[in-house]
Amino acid sequence: MSIRFGWPFAGLLLMSVIACQSAAPNANTTATSNATPPGEQKLTQAPRPAIIEQAMKDRGEQDQAKPALRVVSPANNATISGATVPVKLELSGDLKGYMPHKDPATQKGNHIHVILDNQPYEAYYELGQPFELRNVSAGKHTLRVFPSRPWHESYKNEGAFQLVEFTVQGGGDAGKPTTTNRGEKMAGPSNKSETASASPAPAREGKDYNPSQGGDVDRAKPLLTYSRPKGEYKGADADPVMLDFWLLNATLQGEGGDYRVRYSVDGGEAKFLDKWEPIWLSGWISGKHSVKLELVDRDGNVVDNGGYNSTTREITIAK
Repeated sequence: MSIRFGWPFAGLLLMSVIACQSAAPNANTTATSNATPPGEQKLTQAPRPAIIEQAMKDRGEQDQAKPALRVVSPANNATISGATVPVKLELSGDLKGYMPHKDPATQKGNHIHVILDNQPYEAYYELGQPFELRNVSAGKHTLRVFPSRPWHESYKNEGAFQLVEFTVQGGGDAGKPTTTNRGEKMAGPSNKSETASASPAPAREGKDYNPSQGGDVDRAKPLLTYSRPKGEYKGADADPVMLDFWLLNATLQGEGGDYRVRYSVDGGEAKFLDKWEPIWLSGWISGKHSVKLELVDRDGNVVDNGGYNSTTREITIAK
């Protein structure tokens, strides 16, 4: 069941949902040879944009909601025969009106971030409609899900985040990408040498995905899930740009814990986040950029968990 709710700011340009390249060993890095060289761009933290502040007010109690998810399928540790993996989610909790739904006028709305392995997420808007992963490669995979607002800021309450692991036997065509049932690309071909003749589904905005490889994730250890930024940002969305993530089993130093989130842009100076909340970065130059996000301990060492705690995405700024 979904609930429709309108947007008073129909002209709002929010961040688009597209994918960016990633690389081995766990599909979490990407080459950025065309990225802006360090030093040419001076980024500073900016306040939450006024248009988003207004959106939060217009949504009433929704931003105080505590949505909880349950992954009905695939079941944790399931073995699936064939290359199609149906994804079914149940939403509960103190919703205060929160419900995934895409407004037909704005093409925006509440949604669920669905992440296969350590690839960029795809947005799931209508929980009453089927969502399938198709042409999934053989082997072990992880699926991570969490609820999001229309501007892609995640809900961070207990129960919002879920992770399951599953194994595919047989698997799909190695020369074609993994997609959703709507054709959105979730992962690149396992055998890239075959892509020219395989006629894969087009990636969002012409970007490519690398093959998806599931890491050996320990759900009892600290886990960082990269959420934003990703894809292409145009016009009013291009500055400032939100950086957001999900933390499991980790408390940051500013909240009494032992960990920090380290980020860098285009290989430049590393900076740190000591509170689990989104930030907005301003001062972007048009072009391609790489954004690296890592979970580190008090000594500055990356906390290993399946290779997922150090992730780089490529984004495009078009002012």
